[in-house]
Amino acid sequence: MNINQGLRLVAGVMILVSLLLTYFVHANWVYFTMFIAANLIQSAFTNWCPLMTIMRKMGVQD
Repeated sequence: MNINQGLRLVAGVMILVSLLLTYFVHANWVYFTMFIAANLIQSAFTNWCPLMTIMRKMGVQD
């Protein structure tokens, strides 16, 4: 698994978890979903994402 596949996997899982939390726990969890979306949008323009830095330090290949 390369870093782009890992990033998409983690982002997808985080979105699903945050939506489940929004539905089952409290409506304010939707802000976590919005944060994830905003981070994905900014990474599309800057080609930088904090998770990519973390994954590189963990040894995931580009």
